[in-house]
Amino acid sequence: MTRPLIVLTAVALCALAGLALVGGSVVVKSPQTPTQTQTQTQTQTLTPVADRPLAPPFDLKGPEGEQIRLADFQGRPVIVNFWATWCPPCREEMPSMQRAHEQISKEGMAVIAINVGEDADTVAQFLGQVPVDFPLPLDETSAVVTSWPVRGLPTTFVVDPDGRLAYVATGGRAWDDPALLDQVRALRRPGALARP
Repeated sequence: MTRPLIVLTAVALCALAGLALVGGSVVVKSPQTPTQTQTQTQTQTLTPVADRPLAPPFDLKGPEGEQIRLADFQGRPVIVNFWATWCPPCREEMPSMQRAHEQISKEGMAVIAINVGEDADTVAQFLGQVPVDFPLPLDETSAVVTSWPVRGLPTTFVVDPDGRLAYVATGGRAWDDPALLDQVRALRRPGALARP
């Protein structure tokens, strides 16, 4: 998939998500019922990835020039998010990702949010508004996002300790939701120790 097509798909997904959200709920209209409301907790799910393929490797720089590699997180569950600062659902879920990071990093798990197509200055400006302290690798050329099965932004994967794609979530989530984090915790190896 080419970069313009991914960006166009991401813009469309973000626009649809922005139009569908009404006060934290999605409003669904049908001919039989004037209005039905689905609570956000109904969308707080992770979809299992069929056959658990290996996660494509990445080796990217963060906003401060630090090297971030997926291989450095081998042996523990990792939440890998693809996002951009111009994407409203991406921006909205970032504080919950920080809260999730604060909880699970003490338990030997990690959160990584790969920024798609933007530079360090753009991400630094965003961090001035929404501070986070988990890794934010920069995929400025979109080479990494095109190697993963991403269909729009935000898309998040949970990588198991063996480096395989266990779950996917397309669209925004409240990442500090206990049910979501329990799915990630269930991937830990028995006897795994917390890491700094």
